[in-house]
Amino acid sequence: MDPVRNPYAPGAGQRPPELAGRDRELGRFDVVLERVARGRPERSLVLTGLRGVGKTVLLNALRSQAIGRLWGTGKIEARPDQSIRRPVAAALHMALREIAGRHRDPERVDAVLGVLKAFALREPEDPGRTRRPAGRAGPRWQPGIDVPAATGRADTGDLEIDLVELFVDAASVATDLSVGIALFVDEMQDVPPADVSALCAACHELSQTGAPLIVVGAGLPHLPSVLSASKSYSERLFHYLRIDRLDRDAADRALIAPAAREEVDFTGEALDALYAVSGGYPYFVQAYGKVTWDAAPASPISKQDVLVAAPNADAELAVGFFGSRYERATPAERDYMRAMAALGDGPVGTAEVAESLGRKPSSLSPARDSLLKKGLVYSAERGLVAFTVPHFGQFLRGQHV
Repeated sequence: MDPVRNPYAPGAGQRPPELAGRDRELGRFDVVLERVARGRPERSLVLTGLRGVGKTVLLNALRSQAIGRLWGTGKIEARPDQSIRRPVAAALHMALREIAGRHRDPERVDAVLGVLKAFALREPEDPGRTRRPAGRAGPRWQPGIDVPAATGRADTGDLEIDLVELFVDAASVATDLSVGIALFVDEMQDVPPADVSALCAACHELSQTGAPLIVVGAGLPHLPSVLSASKSYSERLFHYLRIDRLDRDAADRALIAPAAREEVDFTGEALDALYAVSGGYPYFVQAYGKVTWDAAPASPISKQDVLVAAPNADAELAVGFFGSRYERATPAERDYMRAMAALGDGPVGTAEVAESLGRKPSSLSPARDSLLKKGLVYSAERGLVAFTVPHFGQFLRGQHV
């Protein structure tokens, strides 16, 4: 069929043509937005799940909901080697700009922007993390805020103190307009430990005062344990939603609805085959749907079309989705992952991995820790590790290396 009319969209963070199976999360966020708008206390939100389940897509959809209610919004993508000070400053600047034009007191908005500028420019207490190396020339980073930096507010250099003061002041502008501010944090598990603690403390302060600013985070399955390690009260601070693969009805809808808009149908057997190869994971649903559309000569799309097209999707995934991650690993890390894959697709014991490699568990700690930092595996619970990418074990078992 015509590839130009192909409706499927496999891509990192790219919204599929039909956002199926996420009604629970969208509905939950609607409740959060409404409660905050009415001045009622509400927890911030955290989405967790494997890669390829659509966390970033859902995060963007939630942001669209907030924008639709005239909230101020900003988004950051965390990095393990970067403080969140500057990204948060940029995101809150965007959020304030979205609502500032409706405020009746420009001077009040400018005062908060001055606090934001002071926060952005303040060097952290740990100068080794974000200062320029000694002797390196170049202008100091500027946040692009056209007001003087305030003094005595959000400028201590202690991120926990500064975030609390900044969030409270930013939220006060939203309060004046009977709206809220939402800060969206993707890859939240990569926020540096000290910054996670500061972010949790700021959210805790907001929850106690009822200020209309919420944080919506998304990350890998071990994100709750990352937050819990930073602050003991984090399990009560956030509302956690686990994002998993689509059930059969939702996966079928993700395929059928876009095709129907192009006047194309699927046979029941074709849908059976597509669910079998995709496992219901949203990224794979889109990937296999796209190649099947291109391979099918006419509507309705048949099981035979799926069988002909599936190897093409397998090859694309092997290079882009799986292979790119595999190539990031060192030889020792690859040995560790192959041992994991040989033990099965679920979480496996670190002691079992060591036994299969004929090594002591302590000798494999560097490889395991490096894989954790690279986001290729996560610690499902103490003594267990699992792949962050669905079907990765199957991919490794198929490699002849």
